[in-house]
Amino acid sequence: MSTSTIERLVGAVPDPEIPVLTLADLGILRGVGEQGGRLVVQLTPTYSGCPAIDPIREEVRRVLDDAGYGEVEVKMVLAPAWTTDWITPAAREKLRAYGIAPPDPVTHGAGCGFMAAGPVRCPRCSSEDTRQISAFGSTPCQSQHACNACLEPFDRFKSI
Repeated sequence: MSTSTIERLVGAVPDPEIPVLTLADLGILRGVGEQGGRLVVQLTPTYSGCPAIDPIREEVRRVLDDAGYGEVEVKMVLAPAWTTDWITPAAREKLRAYGIAPPDPVTHGAGCGFMAAGPVRCPRCSSEDTRQISAFGSTPCQSQHACNACLEPFDRFKSI
């Protein structure tokens, strides 16, 4: 199979925490290649302590095993660090349709780390009149918010 076929198979693996997104949507597939007679898939997790790393690794191996690849190594590559800027525009729309506010583009200021670019927009009614309820949401990469206009709670994918 060609590299593009392998990338398509791996890229189609759903994220175990947000199943409307795939590894390709998240931009975590860093590359595929061959090393020492085995297929090597490189992934960059959304953050180094992500609880979905092991389920993702297992699912990638299963998908490639089903496609006829016997020996597969899934390497987690931590540098460069993943950023929400790697999420595709289509994935941002999938998040919104799923009821999760997508992350804003981030700015990289000298000495100030990563900062969200704007207000949090409600994924249900598009109002910017929202508030954060908790820095912690249904997954570690989300925070919990509420809309003051439609009164609905929602999660937001954190910008990093």
